[in-house]
Amino acid sequence: MRTCGIEIKGSEAIICLMTLKNGLFDLPDCRQNRFALSKDQDQEQMRHFQFTFAKFIEDYQITQLVIKERPQKGKFAGGAVGFKIEAALQLIAGCNCNLISASELKEKLKRHPIPVDFKATGLKVFQETAFLTAYAFLAK
Repeated sequence: MRTCGIEIKGSEAIICLMTLKNGLFDLPDCRQNRFALSKDQDQEQMRHFQFTFAKFIEDYQITQLVIKERPQKGKFAGGAVGFKIEAALQLIAGCNCNLISASELKEKLKRHPIPVDFKATGLKVFQETAFLTAYAFLAK
């Protein structure tokens, strides 16, 4: 199963591809590590964002999207643009989408510690949360 871990920050979806095959995790190379939504008020920009992400899913044969959930209210609440991005991703046809809460993420990482140091993965520092999201979903 090819999974795409996603962290939404501001007007960007930061991603990390991960596969689990025969008990081994793999981080396949991909052409992009983030998708930005420039003007969320413009319908064409929203459609372009969703189309671009859907094309990415198709090109890399992704079967599962996993988004780190953000609170809707409170100190760490997500912004309106982030929720628009989340909705656009959830509505992409042909791909399952799940949300994973921060507490569930923390609990899964406690039960299944990451076997390697994040720096050894070769990913960018800003992709760490997306990496952890994908790992927590696959570590069952």
